[in-house]
Amino acid sequence: MDTNGLERVAVIGGFVPRQCGIATFTTDLTQALTEEFEETSFFAVPMNDEGARYTYPPTVRFEMNQQELLSYRRAADFLTVNSVDLVCLQHEYGIFGGPQGSYILALLRELRMPVVTTLHTVLHDPAPEQRQVMKELAQLSDRMVVMSQRGQEFLHDIYGIPEDKVDLIPHGIPDVPFIDPNFYKDHFHVEGRMVLLTFGLISRNKGIENVIMALPSVIEHHPDVVYIALGATHPHVVRQEGESYRESLIKLADDLGVRDHIIFENRFVSLEELVQYIGAADVYVTPYLNREQVVSGTLAYTVGAGKAVVSTPYWYAQELLAEDRGMLVPFAEPEAMASCIVDLFDNETERHAMRKRAYQLGREMIWPEVARKYMSSFLRAKGQRTCRFRNTFSISLAKRRQQLPEVNLNYLNQMTDSTGMLQHSMYSVPDYHHGYCTDDNARALIAAVLLENTNPELAADANRLATRYIAFLWHAFNPATGRFRNFLSYERHWLEDVGSDDSHSRALWALGTVLGRSTQEGLRGLASKLFEATLPAALNFSHTRSWAFTLVGIHEYLRSFFGDRQVQQAREILTDRLMEKYRQHSSSDWPWFENELTYANAKLPHAVLLSGRWLFRDDLIETALRSLEWLANIQCSEEGFFSPIGCNGFYRQGADRAYFDQQPIEAQAMVSACLEAYRVTNDEKWYKEAQRAFEWYLGRNHLCTPVYDITTGGCRDGLHSDRANENQGAESTLAFLLSLLEMRLSERIVQVPEVLYAAK
Repeated sequence: MDTNGLERVAVIGGFVPRQCGIATFTTDLTQALTEEFEETSFFAVPMNDEGARYTYPPTVRFEMNQQELLSYRRAADFLTVNSVDLVCLQHEYGIFGGPQGSYILALLRELRMPVVTTLHTVLHDPAPEQRQVMKELAQLSDRMVVMSQRGQEFLHDIYGIPEDKVDLIPHGIPDVPFIDPNFYKDHFHVEGRMVLLTFGLISRNKGIENVIMALPSVIEHHPDVVYIALGATHPHVVRQEGESYRESLIKLADDLGVRDHIIFENRFVSLEELVQYIGAADVYVTPYLNREQVVSGTLAYTVGAGKAVVSTPYWYAQELLAEDRGMLVPFAEPEAMASCIVDLFDNETERHAMRKRAYQLGREMIWPEVARKYMSSFLRAKGQRTCRFRNTFSISLAKRRQQLPEVNLNYLNQMTDSTGMLQHSMYSVPDYHHGYCTDDNARALIAAVLLENTNPELAADANRLATRYIAFLWHAFNPATGRFRNFLSYERHWLEDVGSDDSHSRALWALGTVLGRSTQEGLRGLASKLFEATLPAALNFSHTRSWAFTLVGIHEYLRSFFGDRQVQQAREILTDRLMEKYRQHSSSDWPWFENELTYANAKLPHAVLLSGRWLFRDDLIETALRSLEWLANIQCSEEGFFSPIGCNGFYRQGADRAYFDQQPIEAQAMVSACLEAYRVTNDEKWYKEAQRAFEWYLGRNHLCTPVYDITTGGCRDGLHSDRANENQGAESTLAFLLSLLEMRLSERIVQVPEVLYAAK
C-alpha cells in the first residue's frame, strides 16, 4: 500500500510496560504499523499515570504526565517541531487528566496535522461533561475509529457525528494457529483437565465472583475442571483499595469449597505467555457486569484464537459472538453460566464448531489486516485535510487588524554572502547545498530598491545589498545567448547556459525597478545596460507569467523613461498577448487567462492593470479588475481569511482546487495587485483585500499560525494542511519583505490622481 508521503506518524495512548489495556493496544498497533509499512516512521507518545515512571523502549519518543496540563502542550510542541505528518490518538476518558479527561483537548487544539482518534469507549448515556469532551474530540479529529457497529451507531445517533467521518476497524489480535487446547496444558500443569479461563486486569466490574459461584454446579458434572483467573489487579484499584477484591474472591472460593479448582495468577504476562494461556483454554469466560462496553481486547483475543466463549451480554460480546460464535448468559446469574459451560463441555462437536466459526472471523482481525485498515484511515484523513480547512480559526483573530511589523534585515543579511543571496535554508540556517539562483537575487534587488524608497534611514544598507544583488545579475548574464543563467552552485559554477523564462523575466522586473526607483547612479548605469541587452529575448517567451513579470519590469522602467518607444511597443505586444489568452480561456464563470490557476496568479491581472492604467485603456482595466475580483473571491475562506491556491495540485477549470501547500509568493502577488487596484479605482475594498493577503503572513490563515518569523526576520516556506514549513528560504523571506515594503509604500497614498480609472 502506498503511504502517500506519510513519513512520520505519532501514536498517542499508553505503552507497555504500563499495565492497562490501552497501553497494550498502543504497543501492538505501533508495532503492527511499523512491520507493515517500513517506509513510514511510527513512534509512541504514552500517557503516564500519576506518580508512575516506566522504562520504555526506543519506540517511545515523548512521555506525558496525566495530571500535568503543561505536559500536554509540550507534547503538542514536540509533535510540531518534529514534523509529524499525522497523529493517531487512543482515547479513553480515564487515562487523561482534567474533568472527564479533558486535558487531551488542550493538546489537540495545538495540533495542525491530521488526527485519527480511536475510541475505546463510546457511552450510551454520557454525563454532560463527557458529551462535551466527545463532541470537541470529534471536531478536532479528522477521522474517528470504532471497533464495533454499536459504537458507530452511538456516535451518529447520540453525538451527531456524521457516519462518513467514522471508520469501523476491528480490535487487532495476534495471528495464532488453530490448535488443540491440550497442546499447552502441560505448560501450566493442568494436563488432563477441562480449563476455564478469564484474563485481564482484575477489578470489581469484571464479575469474576459469578464464575466462582458457578463452579460448584460445573464441578458436579465435570470434577476435573479448573478455572484460571489470569491477571494482576488493576494498578488504580491497588492504589485505592489494595487487594481487597482479590482476597474476597479467594475467600468466596474457600467458602464454596472450590479453591482447589481455581488458579489465581496475580501477574501481568507477556504476549507470548498470554497466547499460551489462551491456547490451553477449553472455554473462555467473560462475566463482566457492565453492558455499556463497546470493545474488549480480551474477548477479541480469544475469539480470534478460536476459543469457545461464554459471556455476559455486554454490547461488544453481543456483536462479536453473534451467529453462534459464542454463548451469552444474563448478567450476574451464576446458574445460567454453569449451565452453558456444562453444555459446552458435554457437547464436544458443537464446541469445536463454535471454535471454528470464531477462528474464521478472527482472520479479519489479525494485526497486519488491522494495520492496513488504519493506514487507509490515515490516508483518508490526509486526503480530506488537503481539500478543506480545519475548523480552528479564531474569531478574535478574524476581527483583529494587524499593525505592520518593523523592517528587520537580520535574516536577509544572514542569507546573503559575498556572491549573493542563497536559495534555501534548513529551518533558519542557510543551506549551501543548493547554492544561488537569479530568481531570488532579482527579487532581493527589488526589495533593496524598495527599502531605499520606504526607509531612508536604511539607505546605506539598501545600497550595499542592491550592489551585491545587481552584481549577481551581471555575472548571471550570458552575452552569447542574450539570456540570464539561473542556478549557480555554492562552489560558483553555473549549472546551465540558459535559465528559465521566469528567472529572465524576474531579472527584467528587478532591473526596471532599479531604473524606475533607485537614486544610485552606479546601479542605474549597469541596470540600463542589462535591461537593453535582455529585453529582446523576453519577447520570444511563450508563458503568461513570463510576460507578466516582464510587463511589471517595463512599467517600472517607463516610470523614468516614458519616451522609450521600443519599450512602449514591447509593453503593447506583451499586453496584447495576455489579452488574447484571456479571450481564449475566459467565460462568465471562469474570467481568467488560462484554464488553470497555478503560481503567482495575481501577477497576471496586475500586469494588465498596469498596462491599462498607463495606456488609458478602459478595456484592459475592466478585464484586470474582473479577473482579480474573481481570484480574490476564490482565495477568501468562509471565515474571511486569505486562502491561496495550493501548489500541490493547483486549480484546473472543472476540477477541485488545491488548498495546500500554500506559498508566500501567492500572498505577495495578491498584495501587489490589490494595492495597484486601489490606486486605480480608489475603492477601499481593494486596500482591504491587500490587507487580507498581508495578514496571512501574520497568522490570519487556516492554522492561525504566523508564517513570518518575527524572531529571525525570515519567512517560513509555506503552510501545509497541518503545520507550517519551518524552513525559511529566500523566495519566502523576500515575498514577505516585498509585501511589507509595498504595504508601507501604500501608507503614503494621500489621493488618487485624476488619470486613474475611477475618475474617468
